[in-house]
Amino acid sequence: METLTTPMGTNYRFTARVGDRDIIIETGRLAEQAGGAVTVTDGETVVFATATMSKKARAGIDFFPLSVDFEEKMYAAGRIPGSFFRREGRPSEQAILTSRVIDRTLRPLFPDDMRNEVQIILSAFSHDQEHQVDMLGIIAASAALHISNIPWNGPVAGTRVGQIDGELVVNPTISQMANSTLDLRVAGTANAINMVECGAAEVDEEMMLKALKLAHQSMQPVIAIVNEMQAAIGKPKAAYVAAASNQALSAEVSERTLEKVRKIIAETTDKQGRNEALDAVRDELVGFFTERNEGLTDPEEQIELGDATDAFSEVIAKEVRRRIVEDGVRPDGRGLTDIRPLAAEVGVIPRVHGSGLFKRGQTQVLTIATLGTPGDAQEIDTLNPEPSKRYMHHYNFPPYSTGETSPLRGPKRREIGHGALAEAALRWILPPEDVFPYTIRLVSEVLSSNGSTSMASVCGSTLALMHAGVPIPRPVAGIAMGLIEEAGHIAILTDIQGLEDHIGDMDFKVAGTEKGITALQMDIKITGVSDDIMARALAQAREARMKILSVITSAIAQPNKDLSDFAPRITTIKIDVAKIGAIIGPGGKTIRGIQERTGAKIDIEEDGTVFVSSVNGTAAAAAVDEIRGLTEEAEIGKIYTGRVTRIEPYGAFVEFLPGKDGLVHISQLADYRVESVESEVSMGDEIMVMVTDIDDGGKVRLSRQAVLEGWTAEEARSRDRRGGGGDRGGNRGGGDRRGGGGDRGGDRGGDRGGRRY
Repeated sequence: METLTTPMGTNYRFTARVGDRDIIIETGRLAEQAGGAVTVTDGETVVFATATMSKKARAGIDFFPLSVDFEEKMYAAGRIPGSFFRREGRPSEQAILTSRVIDRTLRPLFPDDMRNEVQIILSAFSHDQEHQVDMLGIIAASAALHISNIPWNGPVAGTRVGQIDGELVVNPTISQMANSTLDLRVAGTANAINMVECGAAEVDEEMMLKALKLAHQSMQPVIAIVNEMQAAIGKPKAAYVAAASNQALSAEVSERTLEKVRKIIAETTDKQGRNEALDAVRDELVGFFTERNEGLTDPEEQIELGDATDAFSEVIAKEVRRRIVEDGVRPDGRGLTDIRPLAAEVGVIPRVHGSGLFKRGQTQVLTIATLGTPGDAQEIDTLNPEPSKRYMHHYNFPPYSTGETSPLRGPKRREIGHGALAEAALRWILPPEDVFPYTIRLVSEVLSSNGSTSMASVCGSTLALMHAGVPIPRPVAGIAMGLIEEAGHIAILTDIQGLEDHIGDMDFKVAGTEKGITALQMDIKITGVSDDIMARALAQAREARMKILSVITSAIAQPNKDLSDFAPRITTIKIDVAKIGAIIGPGGKTIRGIQERTGAKIDIEEDGTVFVSSVNGTAAAAAVDEIRGLTEEAEIGKIYTGRVTRIEPYGAFVEFLPGKDGLVHISQLADYRVESVESEVSMGDEIMVMVTDIDDGGKVRLSRQAVLEGWTAEEARSRDRRGGGGDRGGNRGGGDRRGGGGDRGGDRGGDRGGRRY
C-alpha cells in the first residue's frame, strides 16, 4: 500500500500484477460520502466506482434490490456526444451489457435475506482506446463494495483471456483483440468461477477449459489486494434487518401441501396442466388462511397471504430439486441429459431475405434475416473505438410468449443481453466483408417460451442465415445447461426449461459448431462452480449440440447458393484513393447524380473500396460503368470512344474519359491527308481514338489513325515521328483503307478510294 497526502485528503494506492501489466486501485480522495469509492487504472484507462446502501430496508418486496449502472462519459475518450443535445442520454447497448456483466458477478454474493437497496454506479473517467473497461468495472465494483459498510461475501475480480496466434493472452488490449480468436471474460472469487461470458472462433472444449483455468488463476493477485485493502482501510459492515422468515408458517404450509405437490409433479409432465393443478392447490391454501384470519381478532396472529404463497413456492422448488437429485427425474419426465423434441423449418415467411423457425419443446423462435448495403451498418457512438458494425442481432420477448399480458415498452436489459449473446455466437462464423460485403441484421421473435430462448435464437438465426444465402462455413447450435446442488449431490441438466431455470443453481449456455464453441454464458446463484463441474457441463453440452445440429442440417443442409430476389446485389470495385473525390463530386453532386440516373446505391470506403448495390442488376452495372469512367486512368495502347470538345487549327481535343481529354493532331485524324480539322470532325462528334503517349506532365496524345490502321501505340508513335511530329505533308503508309469504322473519316476514306498522301 502506498499513501499520498493530497489537498483532497489521504489517497491510498494498491497495485496488483495481472498478466504483463499493473492494475492500480486507489481510494480515499474521491466521493467521501459514498459507502465505498475507488478508481481502477489500467494503462491510461480509469474506471470510477461507488457503492452505497440505503439505511432502511425497502418494505413490501421479496427480492434483493440491487442496481448496477455503468455510465459512458464521452469525455473519457476526448469526444463530444453525437446526439442533438450533445450530452449523454439513455445508455448504449454496450453500457447496458457492461452493467449486466458486473451485476451478474456481484449479485450471488449478497445475503439472500437482505432488503436494503444497494446501488453501484460506475463510469470511465479516462479511456485510452486500448485497455477495456468491462473487467476493470468488475474489479472497481468489487473493491468499492468490499471496503464499504455494505454486507457482502466478496471480493471478486474479472479477467479477459484472448487467443492470439494459438497462444492464450491475459487481459489483451483492444488492438490485440483484433487478431484474437477468443474473447473470454471470467469473474470469480478466490475459490471458484461465478460468471462467464465468451465469444470464440470455434474453440474446442479442451482449450476452453484451459482458458477458464488461466483466467481464474490470473485474477488471484487482484482478489488478494482487495482483501488487503479491506483489512487496512475497510469500514465496519453495517447491520441490516433480515427479511422475516416464519419457520412455523413454512412448516405448516409444507405439511398441508407437500403430498399434493409431490403427486402433481410426479404425474403431470405438461407445463400448463402442472401449473393449473398447482394453482388450484395454491388457491385452496389461500382460502384456508383467509378463512382462518377472519376468525382471529388480533392482527398480529393473522397470516400474511403473500408469506403463505411464498412458502408454497418454496415447497414446489424443494420437491422439484429433490426429485431431480434423488430420483434423476425432471418435472417433464425427462432424464438429466434428455433434450425435448426438436423441429426446424426454413422459408416460412415470404418476401423477407431469409427466415428460420426453431422449436425445442414449448420454446419456439422465429428469426428473420435482412441483407443490407454497407451503408446500412450501425454507427456506434460509444467509448469503444469501433465506429460501426455490419452484423446486428436483435431479440424480442413479447408477453404472449408466456401466455401473459404487459405493456410494450421497448427492449429491456434482458432482451438486449440475450440478443448480444446470440450475436456473439454467430459473429465468428460470418464471412468477412471482402467475401460477402452485406450488412446483416437478424431479428429473433420469441413466439413461445419455456426456457432457453437465447439458445433457440442461435438455432433460428443459423437457419435464417443459411436460407438467406449467407455463406457460413458450418451451422451453429446452442443449448442451455442447468445445475442442482443438494446436500453435496450435484445434477447437471441438459436443455433446462423455465421451472428448472427458476429453481436451479446455474444457467450455463453453450453455442457452437461441430468443430468448437462460439459462445458461452454462465449465471449462477451459488458462490461458484469448480473446474470439474465446468468440464462435465461442457462435455454434456457438446453431446446435445451435435443432436441439434443434425436437426438443423436436416432442414437445410447448406446455405442457399442464390440470394432472395428481394435482396440487393452488390458489386465491389477498387479505385485509387485519390479518385474518391471524383466520384463524390463537389458537395456530393456527382455521386447523387449517378444514384439518381441509375437507381443504384453507392457506398465508398476510405481505402477506395466502392460498393454498388441494387435489386436491379442492370442499374448496378450502369452505375459501375459510370464509376469506372470517372476513376479510370488513361492507358497507353488502349482504344476509347470519346467526344470532340474543342477544335483548333492543329487538331481536335477529345474527352475520352470523364474529365480527361487529349489531343488528336490533324495528322492523326484519319488514314489519309486531312486538309482542315473542321472538314473531318465537328464539336460533339464521337470518335474512336487510341492513347499513344502520355508525357511527364500528364498530357495525353491520341490517334484516330492508329485505330483505322490497326497499329499499336508504338507503331503510331514511330510513324508519327517519321512524319515530323505532325507535319501534314508526311508519307502515310499502311496500304489501302476503306470504310474506317463508320465515322466521318471512314466515309471519306471510302469515297476517295484509299488514296495515300
